[in-house]
Amino acid sequence: MADPHSPPIKSPLEQSPTEESSSEVNSPKESSPVDNIVWHDHPVAREDRERLHRHQGVVIWFTGLSGSGKSTLAGALEQALHQTGVSTYLLDGDNVRHGLCRDLGFNDTDRRENIRRVGEVARLMVDAGLVVLTAFISPHRAERRMVRDMLPAGRFIEVFVDTPLAVCEARDPKGLYKKARAGTLPNFTGIDSVYEAPEQPEIHLDGQQLVTHLTDHLLDLLRGRVIIKP
Repeated sequence: MADPHSPPIKSPLEQSPTEESSSEVNSPKESSPVDNIVWHDHPVAREDRERLHRHQGVVIWFTGLSGSGKSTLAGALEQALHQTGVSTYLLDGDNVRHGLCRDLGFNDTDRRENIRRVGEVARLMVDAGLVVLTAFISPHRAERRMVRDMLPAGRFIEVFVDTPLAVCEARDPKGLYKKARAGTLPNFTGIDSVYEAPEQPEIHLDGQQLVTHLTDHLLDLLRGRVIIKP
């Protein structure tokens, strides 16, 4: 039988912080993984790699609606650069979702993470001295700005492939607009998800013009910025 004069036993929820065990009070806090990570500078720097490539490393970020022609234009520009000896790599929106971003969907949170991952990969490729071409809808200005801020000044070139929605929908090369209109493809940019057009892109292109003409415009831009040799 319990002693009627002894104090009542409190449940864990009723105990005050001062009544917690000393092992809990004095236990050290777990450190964050980043607390134990230090950036390591290597003997070979970006400038050394650029001298080897004989051109600067840069990200050329193509943005626009699905069907605007950004992937086609990015491919044409990469081919033109490759033919002149420029070291390139093209990151395509569909391709990265087969591997690097295969676990992500198309809601706003996943889209942001998709662009963050691509931005980090592109940043590493720029450090390797490559001309990196990316073709992503990347509908939000904040995410495109996030990638720009990852890179040194002047190493992010935003290319707005401006094609009217009606033209993109008429092209519909993958049949995605038809699915979106039918309600079987939710969160589709331009239909039920917003696209925020760039306010000050490095170059604003009319996506209804010939690809060869637009490619020449881009090559002129890269030469003018001394990214590649004249």
